[in-house]
Amino acid sequence: MPFKAEYIWVDGTRPTAKLRSKTKIVEDGAELPIWGFDGSSTNQAPGDKSDCVLRPVFSCPDPIRGGNSVLVMCEVELITGAPHPTNTRRACAEAAEKFADQEAIFGIEQEYTFFKDGRPYGFPVGGGFPAPQGGYYCGVGADEVFGRDVVEKHMDLCLQAGLHLSGINAEVMPGQWEFQIGPVAAPQVADELWVARWLLYRIAEDFDVSAMLDPKPVKGDWNGAGAHTNFSTNAMRDNYDAIITACDALGKDGKVAEHIAGYGAGIEHRLTGMHETAPWSEYSYGVSDRGASVRIPWQVERDGKGYIEDRRPNANCDPYVVTRLLINTCCSALANA
Repeated sequence: MPFKAEYIWVDGTRPTAKLRSKTKIVEDGAELPIWGFDGSSTNQAPGDKSDCVLRPVFSCPDPIRGGNSVLVMCEVELITGAPHPTNTRRACAEAAEKFADQEAIFGIEQEYTFFKDGRPYGFPVGGGFPAPQGGYYCGVGADEVFGRDVVEKHMDLCLQAGLHLSGINAEVMPGQWEFQIGPVAAPQVADELWVARWLLYRIAEDFDVSAMLDPKPVKGDWNGAGAHTNFSTNAMRDNYDAIITACDALGKDGKVAEHIAGYGAGIEHRLTGMHETAPWSEYSYGVSDRGASVRIPWQVERDGKGYIEDRRPNANCDPYVVTRLLINTCCSALANA
């Protein structure tokens, strides 16, 4: 019996790309074929040369449609077979392959904010603000938590899809939540994050709310939304010196600006030095320091091995870009240490 395959891809919208998808009916037993789409409608091609190609790179069960249906993450290619200029996955995969011997793995903490009727979910109807942040983080109760029904459904769907979901929690601002994907190697961790984002957007439709990745959804004394990225290599998982080497490498001349440029649009509005962030224009690292660019967890220092948390990536970052940058910068330094 034929099955439904939801082909998902990252478009060319700037400064922050969007997800697109469409359904293909595939004959039972057939491999997922390459497909195409109108790139002139996704900011990826002019109208007179509009054809773009979808190449399947990751698939998992579709927990919404069920049965034999699948979700299919795709790379975008030109009709020549070359990666499309908006295809950031290919470079990520190449970096991961180049340093495959270092066995880099990632865990990405995806923060997001629910919006309903033009305001963050949980903000008063008609304007104004709720009580100041403080009690909402990992809170419980209808006066502090908003959107749990959507979050619980999303968590179930991710698990049914076989994604490496490792947890969820309510965040510091009302209507703000987080889920974590990992530990997984690149580019798969980014594939899974994009699919998890798609599932979040899709299931939120059924609850008549929108999930937004705006890095600073509310101006003023409210936390922004990030995608803190936990990273380690085999050397870092074995000794503390390698962790310091990686942290130092991220602060080298040129690297700070390169990473900030690749960590999501509007990053200067979130990385202000307030609300558990370091200033976007400065670099620092420290043990148990959520005001640093890169945090070394306390247990890592105690154990003398482990991982680091790059706290700079925005909620709206491209995880293919973030993981590529971390691999290239840290693994190059470790290879030369």
